[in-house]
Amino acid sequence: MTEVLPMRPEQFPLNRECPFSPPKEYREIREEDPIARIHLPDGKWAWAVTRHEDVRTVLSDPRFSADRTHPDFPVLASGGRLRPPEEKVEKSLISMDAPEHGPARRAVLGEFTVRRMEALRPRIQEIVDERIDAVLAGPQPADLVRELSLPVPSLVICELLGVPYSDHEFFQEHTATMVDRMSSGQARQEAVRAIEDYLSDLIKLKEDAPGEDDLLGRQILKGREEGTYRHEALVAMAFLLLVAGHETTANMISLGTVALLENPDQLALVRDDPAKTLPAVEELLRYFTIVDVVTARLATEDVELGGVTIHAGDGVIGVGFSANRDPEAFENPDSLDLERGARHHVAFGFGPHQCLGQNLARMELQIVIDTLFRRLPGLALAEPLEKLPFKDEAAIYGLYALPVTW
Repeated sequence: MTEVLPMRPEQFPLNRECPFSPPKEYREIREEDPIARIHLPDGKWAWAVTRHEDVRTVLSDPRFSADRTHPDFPVLASGGRLRPPEEKVEKSLISMDAPEHGPARRAVLGEFTVRRMEALRPRIQEIVDERIDAVLAGPQPADLVRELSLPVPSLVICELLGVPYSDHEFFQEHTATMVDRMSSGQARQEAVRAIEDYLSDLIKLKEDAPGEDDLLGRQILKGREEGTYRHEALVAMAFLLLVAGHETTANMISLGTVALLENPDQLALVRDDPAKTLPAVEELLRYFTIVDVVTARLATEDVELGGVTIHAGDGVIGVGFSANRDPEAFENPDSLDLERGARHHVAFGFGPHQCLGQNLARMELQIVIDTLFRRLPGLALAEPLEKLPFKDEAAIYGLYALPVTW
């Protein structure tokens, strides 16, 4: 087998060629060598899995471990691990394997059912309307990232968890450092510790007077009732939900807005028929796949995949952006087609670790798209597409700012 991608280690994942297109190398790997050896920033190598079918296999096969605390687990950030390898840490859900993972996930899964998310719909609608009121009351152009994309998911996740929104700038700043692939290892580790210390202090306060009004309070009460409560475990869960709950959705709001403004024929579909918005959200998630690498895994035993033997101890990188542009899974995958029916994308992952908050993210995106273009029918970019500041160096793709007029 040939080794492709003769690149410097820090080049993977690669930067997008344009805001709407994956790097051409992803396509080349998928077509020529769909399970290929690639170099990692720490000098090690791993297998890049690029086809839709194979990525789903990696995400669902228990022979591929999600344990990020393992010293051989593949690391993609140039600054190294979020934790020094010698530091003993509490595992979060995304780092657990069976049988540990199932009970831990089920303990919080009830917080994110479709029914519970639907109960949040009126409040999310209220938040979106309040933010758009603020946009309309302010000057033009307005920065939609600052005025809408970040505040909406931040307010929602803060209210859901019971985190004071007044502290949102603190955790947004540290999250930005964490997801910057070029940040130093020390800076990223300090950001992690700062957020964890903040959450630990907050949860200690809630332990003194837990209530049913927020997720953290309910988890404390439930854990104590079942005799399973541990402070460190709840801190790890809160960290995951807080960081993942605002950064990803915020970037999708901005990118989805740009894509619709740049494709007026597609925008007309959701403007004319709000019933098409939810399928449109699925296509936008597939189209952007804001996390190029949908997951990393470590093989725990030899696995035959796509004609290649992946040996025990080998790192595996699931390239979700490539999988979601695989023509074997999606016809004309590089076109934006809001009527495609793209629910089988892997933007939320697949298998036992599929994103807990996906129902919440879908709802937020649906409400924002419907409300934004209804209330601001003249919405337009204030800068040409090529001048917009895209997050080329971030592990989660998006925009730093989105100037608009209406």
